[in-house]
Amino acid sequence: MIGAAIEVHRALGPGFIESVYEEALAAELRLVGVGFTRQAVVELAYKGAKIGEHRLDLLVEGCLVVELKAVDRLLDIHAAQLRSYLRAAGLQLGLLINFNATELRHGLKRVVTST
Repeated sequence: MIGAAIEVHRALGPGFIESVYEEALAAELRLVGVGFTRQAVVELAYKGAKIGEHRLDLLVEGCLVVELKAVDRLLDIHAAQLRSYLRAAGLQLGLLINFNATELRHGLKRVVTST
């Protein structure tokens, strides 16, 4: 996953909106044969009542939630959002990718939570 993101960042660089990176990352994942779902729907519930739904940017191989950003810098709230998405999806592993970083390694954050 990270290798595909690095390839996209190398080709496009920072400065585009998130949807551009999502499209490019989807194309790269298809090229390297990684299974994924774009905009996977996760139902949200509160005390057993369905209250809405959220769409994940990417769900990779059914176990990794990838949240894409194009912001000045990643904030704690971005990791908190991803942890919420992971709990809602019943998953443990997430990856924040900020394509607006000058070097992508500074725009990556792994998030792990218990279900």
